[in-house]
Amino acid sequence: MNRRMLLSGLVAGAGLSPWLMREAQAAAEVFEVTRTDAEWRAMLSSLEYKVMRKEGTERAGSSPLDKNTARGTYACRGCDLALYSSKHKYDSGTGWPSFYQALPDAIATKPDRTLWGVHTECHCRRCGSHLGHIFDDGPKPTGKRHCINGVSLKFQAA
Repeated sequence: MNRRMLLSGLVAGAGLSPWLMREAQAAAEVFEVTRTDAEWRAMLSSLEYKVMRKEGTERAGSSPLDKNTARGTYACRGCDLALYSSKHKYDSGTGWPSFYQALPDAIATKPDRTLWGVHTECHCRRCGSHLGHIFDDGPKPTGKRHCINGVSLKFQAA
């Protein structure tokens, strides 16, 4: 084995390891609401499927929910579970809907290990749909920023 083959293998392995780890974690979790892959694909657009079922990310600034200031509740697009209140929403300037806290018993989290470090991924606790990530640069009182993909949410006006 030469140095080029060794380095290529390490780079390839590093790129696949986080993806394989996420797939194994997702398969190990059991949720109240379950659907087959075909059922998810039938009910979601291609972007919604990519984000919610494959942990993708929508383009920053593309969600109309980012600038939504109406009073109401943000629910999971996958199962209609209430996730976030408009009372906890704020403009983070990131281009994604942001909240400083979730509703009680609404989300679950897990470590998201990538080449860029470890982040906190959040998903719907009832159906497992990927929502986004939680960062430690939010406003008081929690100091958290739940940076959420708008395609994962449905807004229900109060």
